[in-house]
Parts: sequence; structure tokens; C-alpha cells
Amino acid sequence: MGAIFFGIQFLAMIQQRSIKKYPYRALKKYKSFEIRAYAPAIFTSVELSSNSYNTASSNGFRILAGYIFGNNERRQKIAMTSSVAMNLGEKTNMSFMVPNHLKMQELPRPNHGRIEFKEEPSKTVAAIKFGGWANDEKLKFYKKKLEEALEEEGISHNSKFQYLGYNAPYEMFFRKNEVIVELL
Repeated sequence: MGAIFFGIQFLAMIQQRSIKKYPYRALKKYKSFEIRAYAPAIFTSVELSSNSYNTASSNGFRILAGYIFGNNERRQKIAMTSSVAMNLGEKTNMSFMVPNHLKMQELPRPNHGRIEFKEEPSKTVAAIKFGGWANDEKLKFYKKKLEEALEEEGISHNSKFQYLGYNAPYEMFFRKNEVIVELL
């Protein structure tokens, strides 16, 4: 049984390497965070009724994963990308990046009425990393830690924090999470 578990985890790690990621360039590293420049990208997004990560994450993931696994007008599968993004504010949205070879007009219409598409322009953000499983308490902690580090460095931001999660729900080891905020 243990061999099967570790086999699945090993395959998950290999699969993670082949998933397209939201492209960025690291501009400057600080003690606890880094500054990044993100390229423009298109996202599928769903607004969620709860602003709690613990409550909203599985519902949002289920809706968006359904779309990319073929729950759309063409029953077209769309490649999984990383990271999954969630706003950390009064309104919670979960978003998946669309693979960069697809254009907005090429995307199949979702069968789920709450899914929207949005184009994100290039942007500069501050990012702080943490491991393990994300939850409301960790997100609050790392949001505050990033906010304090930016204040200490005199770096202005728009106060619209996001959570970025990089691992599939079944991955147990080497989990990667981040909290980011766009800089002014």
C-alpha cells in the first residue's frame, strides 16, 4: 500500500513539471519575498459566494476544472495550467490561466453560467512563498507578513492580495503556495 502511495506522489511530481505555468521574470529578491514581472495572460474565472479559502476553494476548483475537462459547448478539453489563483478580499474569485497558445475568441463557451474570461495585462507583483496545505489561517499570516515586509521596504501596492496554489489536491509532498500583491 505504501509503495502505491509513493508511486502516485512520484508521478504527480513528474506531471507537475509538464504543466504550463503563469510566466514571470524575477526582478529582485528580498529576505522574505521577491518582486516579479508577469506577462499578460487570459484566465477563466468564477466568482464564489464565500470569502473563506476553506469554504470556497473546492467549489471553485470543481467548477473551473469541469470547464477545462470538457464541460463547455464544444466538449473541448483545455490543458491544465498552474497556478490556481484566488483573490483574498471581500469578493472571492478563483481563476485558472488559459494556455497561452489559445486566444480569447477561440475559447469554447462554458456550460456553467458563472464562468467568465478575463484578460490580465502585464503586471509587477511582490510574492511570498510557503509550503504545505493552504488554509485561511496561513493565508492571513502570509498576507500580513508580505504586507509588513513591503511596508518595511517602502514599496507601495494596490492592497488586492491573491493566493497562488501550484499543486493538485492529491499531491502530498513539496507543495508550493504563494501570496502576491500588485505593486504601484
